[in-house]
Amino acid sequence: METRPTVETRPGRLSPPEWLLSSLRPQSAPVPWAAVARAGVALTAPLAVGLAVGQPVYGALVSMGALSGVISDTADAYRLRIFNIAVPQLFGAIGVTVGTLVYGEGWLAVAVLTLVALVSGMISSIGAVASVSGLLLLLNAVVGAGLAMPSPWWKAPLLLTLGGLFVLLLTLLGWPLRGRMPERAAVAEAYRSVAELFRAAGTDAYEEKRQAVTESLNTAYDLILAHRARDHGRRGPLVQLLAQLNVLIPLVEGAAAAHLYGRASRRPEIGDAVEELGAAVAEGRDEVPGLSGLPRPEGPADRAVEAALRHAAAVVHKAEPDPYDTTDDRLGRPAAPRVRFRSAARAVLLSEGSWRYGLRLALCVGLAQALVSLVAVPRSYWVALTVTFVMKPDFGSVFSRAVLRALGTAAGLLVAAAVLAEVPRGWWDVPVMLVLAALIPAFSAKGYAFQTAAITPVILLLSDTLNHEGFDLVVPRLLDSLIGCGIALVAGYLLWPESWHTRIGDRLAAAVEEIAGYVAYAFDSRSDQGERVRRRRRIYRDLSSVRSEFQRALTEPPPVGARAAAWWPLVVAVERIVDATTAARVRVDHGAKAPSAEEVAGVERELRGLAEGVRSSETLVEVRAVLEGEEEGVLAPLRHEVTAARAIASG
Repeated sequence: METRPTVETRPGRLSPPEWLLSSLRPQSAPVPWAAVARAGVALTAPLAVGLAVGQPVYGALVSMGALSGVISDTADAYRLRIFNIAVPQLFGAIGVTVGTLVYGEGWLAVAVLTLVALVSGMISSIGAVASVSGLLLLLNAVVGAGLAMPSPWWKAPLLLTLGGLFVLLLTLLGWPLRGRMPERAAVAEAYRSVAELFRAAGTDAYEEKRQAVTESLNTAYDLILAHRARDHGRRGPLVQLLAQLNVLIPLVEGAAAAHLYGRASRRPEIGDAVEELGAAVAEGRDEVPGLSGLPRPEGPADRAVEAALRHAAAVVHKAEPDPYDTTDDRLGRPAAPRVRFRSAARAVLLSEGSWRYGLRLALCVGLAQALVSLVAVPRSYWVALTVTFVMKPDFGSVFSRAVLRALGTAAGLLVAAAVLAEVPRGWWDVPVMLVLAALIPAFSAKGYAFQTAAITPVILLLSDTLNHEGFDLVVPRLLDSLIGCGIALVAGYLLWPESWHTRIGDRLAAAVEEIAGYVAYAFDSRSDQGERVRRRRRIYRDLSSVRSEFQRALTEPPPVGARAAAWWPLVVAVERIVDATTAARVRVDHGAKAPSAEEVAGVERELRGLAEGVRSSETLVEVRAVLEGEEEGVLAPLRHEVTAARAIASG
C-alpha cells in the first residue's frame, strides 16, 4: 500500500534537511555501457585528431559539439535519436553564431543574450527536443559571446556541428543490428508489468504495480507513436507492435476488475499467461502457447479478463494484425508538419506559462551578463552558463538545482584541479579525456549533482585547450558558479511567488474534473468504448504528471516540500477512483446490472465538488460526501472510494 512519504529524524543529531538528502541520493539505474563507450570515443577522437594535425583548438571545438550531442542523446529508439541529436545541433550552431557576432560588444552582447534567453525559455515548453534545442541555443550563444572563436565567423558553428554529427554517426552504427529492438523491448516490458499487476490483484501491492503499468505503457506508446508520425505505412513490424500494445488496454481494465471483484482471475496462471505473451513479443515469435489451462471464470470480472487475454493471444499470434484497431488517445492520423509547427508556435506565443518561464530565464541571464560587464570577471561566460543550467525551467526545482549545481561543481573542480595541476597539456589530454568523458553518461543516470560533477572537469579541460590558463581556471570557475547560482536563487526563485507554491493542487483538481466527466461518460448508454479508453488513458497520464510534480516539490525547502507531502494520500485516493470506475464499467460490459442515472450523477457531483475544493486550497480542503445507492450495486466500491477521498481531503 502506498503511504505518505515520511522523514526519518534522529533526536540530538544535526543532519542535512531531507529535501537535500533526497536529491543527493544516487538514483538506482544500470550503467549505460553503450553510451559510456560512445561518449569516450566521441569526445576523445576529435581531440586526438586536432593534436595530430596541429590544430588542438579545432579539436576542442569539435569535442565541445560532441559533448552537446552526448547530452542530447536521451532516447532509445533510433529514429528518435536522429531527431533528438540533429535538431538541437542546428539550434546550437545558431546560438554560437549569434554569440560570436556580439563577442566583445559590451552592452549589445547583454541585450542580445537576454533576448536569446527569452526565446530559449519560451520554446522549452514545446517538448523534450525543443527543450534541449533551447538549452543549446542559449549555452552556445553564451560561449560564443564569452570566448574568442577562430575566424571566420562560420568556422566555430561548423566545428561544433561536426562534433554533434559525430555522436549521431556513432549512435547509428548499431541500427542495422538492433533495428526495432528498443520498441519491441518496450512493448514486452509493458506485458511484463501487466503480468505483475495481475499477480498483485487483491493485495496491497496493486497500487504500486498499477503505476508501473502506466509508466511502461507511456514509454512504449511514446516510442512507437513518435515513429508513426513520420511513417504513414499501414503494414510492417511497427504496426504489428502497435497492435500488440493496444490489446493490453482491455487487460489493464480487466486487472482493475480482478483487483476488486475477481476470484479466478487472481490466480497465478493469469499472470503467467500474460508474461508468456510478453516473451513471445520480445522474441518476435508468432507461435504462442494455448490458453486451455486458464481457470474457469466465476463472474463478470473474470469473464472480462478471460476475453481480454484470449484477444491478446490472438493478436500476438497474428502475423498481420489489424492496423486500424487503435485504442490510445494519440493514435489518430498524424497532422501535417506545417500544421504541427503552427500549433506549437501558437501554443508558445499564447501561453502565459511559456512567457513567464522565458522572462525568468531572460532576467537571470541579463543580470549575469550585466554584472560581468560592470565588474571585471575573467572568462565571465561561466556565470551565465551556470544560470542557464540552473534556470532551465522544465528541468525541475530551481532551488534544489542551484544547490546541487554548486555542490556538483565543487566536486568536479577538485577533479579538474588535480588534472590541470599534474597532467601535462598535449597528448596526455587524450587518455584523461577518454576517462572523464566516459563518466558523463554513467554519472548522469545517478542524478543532477553527479552529472554536474562529471561534466565540469570535461568543460574545464576543453576550455584550457582554448584559453591555456591551466590551474588558474579552477578558483575563478568556482566563484563564477557560486555567483551564477546566487543570481538564479534570487532573481529566478525568490522574486517569483509561484516558486513558493506547489502546483499539485491545481493539477490534481484538473484531473479530478476529468475523472468526473469520465464517470458520467463511462455509464452513458450512448458512450463509445474507444472514447472511454482514450479518456481513461488521458487521466492516467495526467495523474502521472501529478506524481512527477509531487516528486519535484519534495525537493523544495519548507514549506513547499511539506505542503507537497500533505497531498500524497489524496493523490493515491484519486487513482483508486479511476480504477474503481474502470472495474465497474467492465462488470457492466460482462453482465452486471448497470447503475441508475441518479446514482451516476451523484458520484459525478461529488467529484466536481472535490475538484473545486482542491483548487481553492493550499493544502487540504474541507469537504463532505453523502452518496446513496444500492449497497450491492456495481457502483458501491466507487462510492466508497469517492467518500474516502473526500474524507482525506477534509482531514
